Amino acid sequence: MKGFAAWFKTFALGLGGLGLFAVAFVDSSFLTLPEINDILIVVLVTRHPGRLVYYAAMQALGSVAGSYVLYWIARKGGGAFLRKRFSARRVERATALIRRFGAATLLVSSLLPPPTPFKLFVLLAGALGMGKWRFALSVATGRFLRYIGEGLLAIWYGEAALDYIRENGKWVGLCVLAASVLALAWWLARRRRGAAETGGTAA
Repeated sequence: MKGFAAWFKTFALGLGGLGLFAVAFVDSSFLTLPEINDILIVVLVTRHPGRLVYYAAMQALGSVAGSYVLYWIARKGGGAFLRKRFSARRVERATALIRRFGAATLLVSSLLPPPTPFKLFVLLAGALGMGKWRFALSVATGRFLRYIGEGLLAIWYGEAALDYIRENGKWVGLCVLAASVLALAWWLARRRRGAAETGGTAA
């Protein structure tokens, strides 16, 4: 498996954005390729900083496509598959989170690095009947924010960003999430203020 992962990484680097899509698809479906997504975007953004958004978008799309394979299997009755891969206790805890927080649980799990059980939440989203568009939007948003954050670290620190991500991956994800929430709150506040001013002028 390590030999395949090394070959796949080299192959993906040669393809650029399409390689990122392919690796993200494989990693989010049946196989697990630890760290390869993180390594690829850091290396490629270090070489081509101007392509950050393109690279992050390709990885996010690949992850959505790969995740949808598992989502579809679970939606069509993959309960046995789910029980084989995860303990009953983990399934119960993850189910409770999805029932309580809905698609936000999937978004957060797609943003955070391992050992967050991302595939467990993907399978449960299908098994519990989450709408396919909510599912896709949650995964795409979380993955895009994650890879944008890692790409920015690559621009600032070069390939040394990999060591930082390995040591502080969870905090990087949480910081990106917090920054995104604050940016969304700021944008919504501006929209409300603009609407209020427009309404006041019209009056």
